Amino acid sequence: MSQVAEAAVQTKEPLFSPKNRRLLTDPLDDNNPITIQVLGICSALAVTAQVKPSLVMALCVVFVCSVSNLLISLLRKGIPSRIRMIVQLVVIATMVTLVDQVLKAFVYDLSKELSVYIGLIITNCIIMGRLEAFAMGNKPWPAFLDGIGNGLGYGAILILVAVFREVFGAGTFLGYQVIPQFIYDLGYVNNGVMVTPAAAMFLIGIFIWIQRARKPQLVDIS
Repeated sequence: MSQVAEAAVQTKEPLFSPKNRRLLTDPLDDNNPITIQVLGICSALAVTAQVKPSLVMALCVVFVCSVSNLLISLLRKGIPSRIRMIVQLVVIATMVTLVDQVLKAFVYDLSKELSVYIGLIITNCIIMGRLEAFAMGNKPWPAFLDGIGNGLGYGAILILVAVFREVFGAGTFLGYQVIPQFIYDLGYVNNGVMVTPAAAMFLIGIFIWIQRARKPQLVDIS
């Protein structure tokens, strides 16, 4: 029996094995939920006019996605197949409600600025997709890492878009002036297109093009 236990210890997968590390890193690039899976586009258009709300939204999605993945993975063997999506929605809604209440308690002004978009995390296809495609069929730790990875991949694009929109649309970064006044004195004006959701769509399109140009294997040739 001792030999069996020793063999089990030896074959136990490390917490951050190469396979588990890929769950964190792949969504940042080769399997990004926005630029590769083309999910979560609506919020990327709506909340990226400034960096601060985009950062908060990204953190909220990381929390909701990772904790929801963890809970569904823990419950997966006891969830009847016919009601699994209802259970998933209840878990996501609970996490989103918790996030919404925390924001209202500690950063009320930012909560008002994000408005209904926090609540709409419930309908974010990225989260539902990971619960259905990964958490329902994997152990809790990999599911938790997958949730963090996809949340970070989503958040990275969100923040990158917001940086371009805020800097070129308002001349600020996190509310601080970054374009010197003498540039405006020379005739420079902020780009009005950057404050519209259309700018986010253009930027995401450019990011997708750059990513596929850099890695042609990502191009769907079917």
